[in-house]
Amino acid sequence: MQEHSSSVKTDAKPHRSLFERLTALISPEPENRSELLEVLHDAHERNLIDADALSMIEGVFQVSDLSARDIMIPRSQMDVIDISKPIEEWMPLVLETAHSRFPAIEGERDKVIGILLAKDLLRYYAEESFDVRDMLRPAIFIPESKRLNVLLRDFRANHNHMAIVVDEYSGVAGLITIEDVLEQIVGDIEDEYDFDEEEDNILSIREGQHGPRWRVKALTEIEQFNEELATALPDDDVDTIGGLVAKHLGRMPHKGDTFDFEGLRFEVLRADARQIHVLTVEKLPPAPADQDDDA
Repeated sequence: MQEHSSSVKTDAKPHRSLFERLTALISPEPENRSELLEVLHDAHERNLIDADALSMIEGVFQVSDLSARDIMIPRSQMDVIDISKPIEEWMPLVLETAHSRFPAIEGERDKVIGILLAKDLLRYYAEESFDVRDMLRPAIFIPESKRLNVLLRDFRANHNHMAIVVDEYSGVAGLITIEDVLEQIVGDIEDEYDFDEEEDNILSIREGQHGPRWRVKALTEIEQFNEELATALPDDDVDTIGGLVAKHLGRMPHKGDTFDFEGLRFEVLRADARQIHVLTVEKLPPAPADQDDDA
């Protein structure tokens, strides 16, 4: 029995993570994050990982660099309920916004006294005596500087879904939810190249397999795209590159969608359920002349 057990342990191979398998393919090993990201982009270009995997890995890196102040919902845009007022006054807000959780304040936005779960309001219609204060869950307060990776770990460990962000003077600066953090990984994530200004809508990147290649913001105007890339994409029915892609596919594009159009190869690099965010565009070589035309 002992020999059999020992044999099983000897033959078993430890599970290696995606990072370990990727880095094992190259020599020398990457020495910093930038080099590792280059390796991952090379792996994507060689079809070792798909666009979804690349996007999420980049998102994981980005989460560790961001803090709560970077993605929080600002105080002025928070949907809150004021329990000092009758339920009938703020119930329409609950129904209209359809959030699952609401910060509960008492008169002032800086006075957050708890979190109300929308599902707990069902008792309001089922019970004769209903006190909203009894329904409140404790509010979690965090500083603006809290790192998102630490916050995500806290959310998971404590089974919380919302935190109130406070500034250095203990005033309410905004709120953040676990969905906001996860969205940085699987949703609308800014590209590693900076798209800060309108002129950065189109960025030249390393040449592809067939020709020059660019990383393009989906909201780039087709007119600007045509001017910079010397193309002639139609702009009769849509104004932006993202709109053109959606029209061509006939549906909401997904990350990883690839197609050829007007001598260009488009790949959707960033997208969520509502819209495209970033694409790569590569110029294809001219198609060979039709032999029938020469006859």
